[in-house]
Amino acid sequence: MSLTPSSAPPVWRELLGREYLGAAIVLAGGVLVGAINIYLAASLLPTAVADLGGASFYAWNMTIYLVAMVIATMLTGRFLSRWGNVGAYLLGFAMFTAGSMACALSPAMAVLLVSRGVQGLGAGLLSGLGFAVIRSALPSRLWTRGTALMSAMYGVGNFAGPALGGLFAQAGSWRPAFVVMAVIGAGCGALVPRVLPRGERGAARVPVPALSLLLITAAAGAVSVAGVMAGTLAKALSVAAALLLMAGFVVHERRSGLRVFPRTTYRRGSPLKWVYLALGLLAFGVAVESFLPLFGQRLAGLPPLVAGFFAAAISLGWSVTQIGSSSVTGHRAVRRLRVLGPVLLAAGLLVQGLLLRGDTPLWLAAVWVPVLFAAGAGIGLAYPHLSVAAMSSTQDPEEGGRAAAAIATVTSLSIAFGTAVAGVLLNLGGGSMLDAARYVLFGLAIICALGALTAQAANRTSRDDQAAIHSGT
Repeated sequence: MSLTPSSAPPVWRELLGREYLGAAIVLAGGVLVGAINIYLAASLLPTAVADLGGASFYAWNMTIYLVAMVIATMLTGRFLSRWGNVGAYLLGFAMFTAGSMACALSPAMAVLLVSRGVQGLGAGLLSGLGFAVIRSALPSRLWTRGTALMSAMYGVGNFAGPALGGLFAQAGSWRPAFVVMAVIGAGCGALVPRVLPRGERGAARVPVPALSLLLITAAAGAVSVAGVMAGTLAKALSVAAALLLMAGFVVHERRSGLRVFPRTTYRRGSPLKWVYLALGLLAFGVAVESFLPLFGQRLAGLPPLVAGFFAAAISLGWSVTQIGSSSVTGHRAVRRLRVLGPVLLAAGLLVQGLLLRGDTPLWLAAVWVPVLFAAGAGIGLAYPHLSVAAMSSTQDPEEGGRAAAAIATVTSLSIAFGTAVAGVLLNLGGGSMLDAARYVLFGLAIICALGALTAQAANRTSRDDQAAIHSGT
């Protein structure tokens, strides 16, 4: 099979037709259940705390889940080498299902925290597998459609998670929500042996890059802790520590023979590092969704349910836009979309900040929706094409699988970083919600705008060094 996307126009009905529908359900379903559960627990926790106690550990439900996801996405290549496509997917769905059921049956907050960790490990593995297995589960002409479908699941999950959790919380019953997730996980797992190619298993045990794993896990932990710490200085110190740990991770990876990211990432002239940075800066903007309901309630007086759906406009824009964006196949147009996406995302966040008022009238709050939709559309324009660029970065199947799996690692880690940084920016507003909201939106807009520069760098280096990149040297 060719390792570069085919020039034949991709067709949705082919991806969702009889031959590939089962594989599409498994790949997208694995990403979706993980994305839903990022925010599902946030809606359920007040009810769970009232039942179990342990309010002091409230914030750790999100922290443990996100850190577990990051760890698992980093180990995706090892699981694939050891168990093959089918075995790795069955393990991922089994962990997710077991973790979800354990959450539903938890008799105490400590058990719920451990269960969320197991659930996060399964979700992270499934997210990584989705991008890694697409190379063997689908023909190259459908890679763009497939990655668009899976990355859209992040947007759908950001919308469905709070909605599903809110419905169960409103009914005063949080446990059935986790049972529903367990049933979905088990159902997708049952499809795996019938719809996925088994894949090749490595003859030898693949060593784990322990120090790389430790450094990036510590960085993820530091940035997750920053998001829940009180005080701007404490948050800033935690973010600074996370950045230092990430720098140490990069230095170690460049020198080590055992890597998390493919060796192509660190080769001089390779566009892959710029592709990952562009993907990360796009995902960084998703963090604003955690704060938009607060802004809607405090600045526009929106009811909590309405504010929650209003905040999902970014995810909706992300998901819908990818349907059209994934149809683009021309090299020049694709390169333009990679750069345009971060620009549109940053512009949407900037305009949203300018539209904020201390006492926002309802008509102006209604204007927020298309602006945020446009911001999300920026992600949808660029994300699938950057993902395919990562998957097509090498002809080595093992390195290609690692490059694809790293997409989920970059996305999860960037959302965690973005949430922590947004929390720091929020505190800069002091007692003024208007100032705090503007700090968050303007700050994230500046950071996301850098994605246009990294995408342009990826385009430039891919043109200058394309032959060397595809030789895998």
